This record gives sequence, C-alpha cells and structure tokens, in this order.
Amino acid sequence: MTKDKSAKLDFEGQRPGEEVLFVFRRHIIAMRKGFYLLLIPLAITAVPPLIWQDNLELFLLPIAGLALGLFLFFYHFVMWYFTHYLVTNQRIRQVSQKGIFGKDVVELRLSKIQNISYNIPGFTGEILGFGTIVIQTFVGDLVIRYVEHPEKTYNKLQDAVEDAIATQGDNEESI
Repeated sequence: MTKDKSAKLDFEGQRPGEEVLFVFRRHIIAMRKGFYLLLIPLAITAVPPLIWQDNLELFLLPIAGLALGLFLFFYHFVMWYFTHYLVTNQRIRQVSQKGIFGKDVVELRLSKIQNISYNIPGFTGEILGFGTIVIQTFVGDLVIRYVEHPEKTYNKLQDAVEDAIATQGDNEESI
C-alpha cells in the first residue's frame, strides 16, 4: 500500500474507479502470544543467576533470554502488523501475513454481503476496546476477531455495504 500527497490510498490490485474507504487491523491484544514469548524466556533465564550468584557467567543468561524473546516477539509483531483489512467502495480485502514471506488475500464484494454483526466479549473487550465482527454471505462467514473499536468499524462497514448496494441498483436500472 502506498500513500501519495493527496491522501489517496492506493494498493496493488486496485481496479479503475475503486476508492479506499478505510483500512483497519486487529487490536494489539491479538499479539498477546508474542508478549508472552518475550517475557517467558527472560523470566526463565533470570532464575539461575539469582540462585547461584557467585557464578558471574550466569549473568549473561538473561541477555540470551531477552534476545530469544525479542526474536520470537518480532515474528508475532510481523504477523500482526502486516495483517490488515482494506475496505473500498467495491469490496473488502483481507490480507493475512502467513509466516515471514507468505500472505493470504481474501476478497469479498460488498454487494454480496447479507448481514454484518459484532460482539464485544465481556469486561476485557469493553475496557480494552476490541471485539469480533462477523460478515455473512451466501458462501459463508468471514469472522474477524480482535477488531479494534468494533462498533465504529461495524458502522463504517454498514455504510459501505449500503452505498455499494445502492450503486449496484443504480447501475442495473441504467442498463
């Protein structure tokens, strides 16, 4: 995705006349496994120097644990950062990072969407501002978990779908 000076967002595979309405990604809570993998090696490698304080070489262990934790955290950060959802005036495009070099792209035409709903999972979802959005079509459901501000995203998606259906209806009448 590139952004030029006129604040118009362009992406690879964009069709003529297609405009990007908004882009959203999953909440940072979706990366909690990466945070755990950062802290656990550091905590485990910090124990031996506390037990055997007379052995100075053991004080290098927490540094190695931190390095390992940062490596594992970086992997999960890349997965989170490069997974995003792009909503245009014609479609929703889900780009999911799979591994360091792979990615999956799923596209869904806005005019094919039957229903959109959202769920906020209790107290933590309400406090931290995340939830799940379910987009239903004839083919199946697209479930997007850990969406940041699901109410706002839901409203934007509803508006985009209504505009796409209205535009499709106008195009069919003119034929």
